[in-house]
Amino acid sequence: MQFDTKIAVVIRTDLEVWQKLNVASFLAGGIAASFPECIGENYEDGSGTKYLSLIGQPILIYGADRAQLSRALERALARDVKPALYTEDMFKTTHDAANREVVRAVARTELNLVGLALRAERKVVDKILDGLKFHT
Repeated sequence: MQFDTKIAVVIRTDLEVWQKLNVASFLAGGIAASFPECIGENYEDGSGTKYLSLIGQPILIYGADRAQLSRALERALARDVKPALYTEDMFKTTHDAANREVVRAVARTELNLVGLALRAERKVVDKILDGLKFHT
């Protein structure tokens, strides 16, 4: 199935595995919260047990270094695409309000990005992430 939109998560490649998984989870949550129309129906198994719904389209995971993340952020904003972001300082906080505070304390050009997520038209996402490869 071809989707009109693309969901992409970009994770800094030099993070510990637990950090990559944490960042990807938070960023996917940002997409789900901002685009409720991308959420599929609830699941049910053959025994009638019900499960929560998931995002209803693939999420492509890319790897990047810090400079590539900054470039992707600037390209997204230049195309009026509002991304979800995660910064290294957010690893040191313990709650949502503190996360927002550490982001607010730093100018955009100085953000120590570890991850971004975005959802937009396929071609727009491709232009924003041009040159990035899938995370390995």
